[in-house]
Formats: sequence, structure tokens, C-alpha cells
Amino acid sequence: MRVAVEDLEVALSGRTVVSGIGLVAEEGEIAGLVGPNGSGKSTVLRTVYRYLRPHAGRVLLDGTDIRTLTAAESARRVAALPQERGSDFELSVRAVVAMGRTPYKRAFAGEDRADAELVEAALARVGMAGAAGRRFSALSGGERQRVLLARALAQDPKVLVLDEPTNHLDVRHQVELLALLRDMGRTTLLSLHDLNAAASLCDRLHVLHEGAVVASGTPREVLTPGLLAEVFGVRAAVVEHPLTGDPLIAFDHRAPVAPVAQDAAVS
Repeated sequence: MRVAVEDLEVALSGRTVVSGIGLVAEEGEIAGLVGPNGSGKSTVLRTVYRYLRPHAGRVLLDGTDIRTLTAAESARRVAALPQERGSDFELSVRAVVAMGRTPYKRAFAGEDRADAELVEAALARVGMAGAAGRRFSALSGGERQRVLLARALAQDPKVLVLDEPTNHLDVRHQVELLALLRDMGRTTLLSLHDLNAAASLCDRLHVLHEGAVVASGTPREVLTPGLLAEVFGVRAAVVEHPLTGDPLIAFDHRAPVAPVAQDAAVS
């Protein structure tokens, strides 16, 4: 399923947060949103999974405005892993993941065999099958993250929307998550702070700065020393990853510089 955000504008508490946003995630593509804190990444994602209503513009799923769909129809197409993590669920891990089947059930309908298989498969994919009977509230932050991802997978959506999905995960589980997303072949729109993870995972990157998209393209096209200086205010070199061949950003931690200084250095 193709996702297209067209001329999006969102205002919160009377202040315009993003304006004129246009970006796409083609069918089966992983599209990443990167940018400094406050650049509007989460705001854009929240409009895609209908947590926020745009002031102007629209989000299209295969050409259909998502706001013309019912909540259940939208949830069958798009599943989200937001930054806001549930921490007070006094439910079992399995029950939390089973909530992902809600958009497909009539009121008071019970779980059927197909639901059970999807829930079990989702838990297995995130490495949490052995924790099915534990209380969600007793899990660590990283474990909760994986369970909530399993809930999104159990939803069996056409599109995944993930806001900082590697937060709270240790290195091993970060690597496993990125590999899982890459292998799924599902249209995915996500935000990442880790630019090297974004360069490795994403087919396309959209760079946001001050509420606008300032660059779009492949990681190799977008992640240049000049852009890193201008948008992120850091001095960095972009080299080839020795294992994967992906762009690898080497940050100068000893001499970080402001964009003006970096621009002068590379001009």
C-alpha cells in the first residue's frame, strides 16, 4: 500500500507545527523521517495514524483519503507504534498483543483460531513468545517496546507507522528489530534519531527541519556532510560501511560545529 502525505499542515494550541509537508512511502518501501528534535517528525506520523487531524492537506492510502475511512477500516490498514508507551496495563503480554485483533472483531466477539495464530506468530517474531503469560506492567522498557510492536504486527496492517521504534532497546534488539522490518517487505513509515540506523534500514529518507521537508531521496543522496551541518549542526564525514556498503556517518565528537562554520569549511 502506498502512503502519500500531501501539503500537510498541523497546528497545535494555535501554533503551526508543520506546514507544506509532502512525502511518500511507496508500496513495500521503508521511508524514514529524520531531523532534529522539534522538527515535526512525530506530528507527521500522528496524522498518518489519525491521532491528529490536519489543519490542511491530507494523507492518502493508495489514493484514498484516510479521513474518509471509518476508524476500524483505517486500523485494518495502518498500525502504529507511537512514542507514548502504555505502562499501566494490568493485562498479560498475550492479552495486550491480542488487542491488535480488535479492528477485525464485532462487539463482544471472541478470539478465533486465526486470531490466536496471528498473536502467537507476532510474539514469536519479536522474541517474546516465552513472556506471553507475564504482566505487561512488569516488563522492562525494551520488553514493552517489543510487545507493542507485536500488537501492531498482530493487527496485520498494510502499513506500519513507527515513532522511534528503537528507543529503550539494547544493541542486539535494535539490530534484530531493524532486520525484522527489512525482511517484512511491508510499507513502513518511521522516525529515527539514529542516522546510521536510518541509512542502513531505509529505502527513502525525508529530512525535516523547522516543520518542513528540506530534503528527500535515498540515504546516500540525502545524508551529505553539508546537510548534516546545516540541519543537525554537526561536523561529520560520510563513508562506506565496511560490512554492508551502506553510508556510514562518522561524527566529529571533538570539534562539533555550527552550520555556518561547517558550510564555510566545505565550501
